Amino acid sequence: MSTLAVSATGAAADAVAARVPGLVADRVASRLFAQDPTLWGPDAEDEAAKRLSWTSLPRSSRPLVGEIAALRATLEDVGYDRVVLCGMGGSSLAPEVICGTAGRPVVILDSSDPDVVRGALHDLDRTVVVVSSKSGSTVETDSQRRAFVQAFRDAGLDPTERLVVVTDPGSPLDEQARGEGYRVVNADPEVGGRYSALTAFGLVPSGLAGADVEALLDDAEAVADLLADDDEANPALRLGAAMAGTEPLRDKLLLVDAGTENVGFPAWAEQLIAESTGKQGTGVLPVVAVGGEPAAVTDDVTVARLVATDADDDAATGASTVTVAGPLGAQFLLWEAATAVAGRLLSINPFDQPDVESAKAAARDLLEAGIDDSDAPAFTDGAVEVRVAGGDWLSGTHTLATALDDLLAQLDCDRGYVAVMAYLDREADADLENVARDLSDRTGRPVTFGWGPRFLHSTGQYHKGGPATGVYVQVTAAPAQDLAVPGRDFTFGQFIAAQAGGDAAVLADHGRPVLRLHLTDHDAGLEQVRELLGRGGA
Repeated sequence: MSTLAVSATGAAADAVAARVPGLVADRVASRLFAQDPTLWGPDAEDEAAKRLSWTSLPRSSRPLVGEIAALRATLEDVGYDRVVLCGMGGSSLAPEVICGTAGRPVVILDSSDPDVVRGALHDLDRTVVVVSSKSGSTVETDSQRRAFVQAFRDAGLDPTERLVVVTDPGSPLDEQARGEGYRVVNADPEVGGRYSALTAFGLVPSGLAGADVEALLDDAEAVADLLADDDEANPALRLGAAMAGTEPLRDKLLLVDAGTENVGFPAWAEQLIAESTGKQGTGVLPVVAVGGEPAAVTDDVTVARLVATDADDDAATGASTVTVAGPLGAQFLLWEAATAVAGRLLSINPFDQPDVESAKAAARDLLEAGIDDSDAPAFTDGAVEVRVAGGDWLSGTHTLATALDDLLAQLDCDRGYVAVMAYLDREADADLENVARDLSDRTGRPVTFGWGPRFLHSTGQYHKGGPATGVYVQVTAAPAQDLAVPGRDFTFGQFIAAQAGGDAAVLADHGRPVLRLHLTDHDAGLEQVRELLGRGGA
């Protein structure tokens, strides 16, 4: 049975009591599920009018169940037992959570690092690749698709038998893929990428990997009427109020896995909330807790505890805490609805992402102009080149430790946060995430950790569009071996360098201080950065 539970204490409970009656009086829930685009004001109305079909997905996605089953049966002829998903943002994060929760293996390729891409190009004779791109023009996904098509051909395998495209109808990718004989599954064009968990973007790769997508829709459908109800017990209204209705606004939401069965859910919620709310100088910054729940939090943080469906929810304590339980399909719909409610409370449009687009444009400009190798570092310490952006804040000393000290000196001790952005291999270098907890202990402030380039489609929006309270550490590395993008005049190495450079440039344009650390020797440099950002750097 699909159940949802949302409870709150402290400032979050005060927000629920203060905000939910007004949301009920304004019929926000029923209007949301009736797809009323006027809920977020006239400036958002045009975008909202074409972005609300996610509210009906538990029912409208039902035909996909049979389509996926038939596709899986057809693909069994090639003998696959390995599914690779090429996608970014919501297109990759939702299937990662679905498959992780279901215990089904899937390879998520959401990087343009040449070493990572090359590492996915193996066991091709037992591999099926899903290429997911809503617009059909996402450069990362197009480059990954090209790499796999070339690899299949080089291995003497027909890529049209092993590659499935998920995209919006009429997109450039839709037309190209159909023309070249590939299998195509169209997604609902009136659902944005971060709200697309229950569309073909979430369901096709998950279903091909063996997850029970029908059960996922069942769990969502079981709570749809509850979430559409104009009632003070509505979990989406309560969660949205706890997220964005505190007074004064607690604009950091610490996402804690406190025993939830939904594997990796905080990372999916992070991209949904950050990209939806971080704009116009406001927003709610989701912070995925690393290493468990902290002993204490600052007074600008609400803790969101994600617990098992059958857990007691009376463990929620603290100055501002919201505890959430429920099966995965139900939670996808809950958090999407709550984020839309939070957008209304913040008076922003939760469906656009203007600063994600600005970073993409900056990366394209760098690619077209060519990566400028003459950008000399401010100094080099061991195997790490140091550059800075976003102001003249670096002191005259030339060590990693003093450079970090200079960056942290820019940190607002009451409202600020630190963002670590690592353009590295998130599997091989996974333990670098632990520096987030160490930096938080050191600074007393929230610390986010994002793997590049995927964070550009999530917290990247908040970094530039949210409050100007962040300081940023960017970590890049020279690849062990570059990899050409077939049919393009740039390599994967040049592309990821342009993404990192473009992101830093846009942050600098917004006056955000960025400490850029480039590893000239991966292993030696990474050890230096671990020491710097971890406890050894204190």
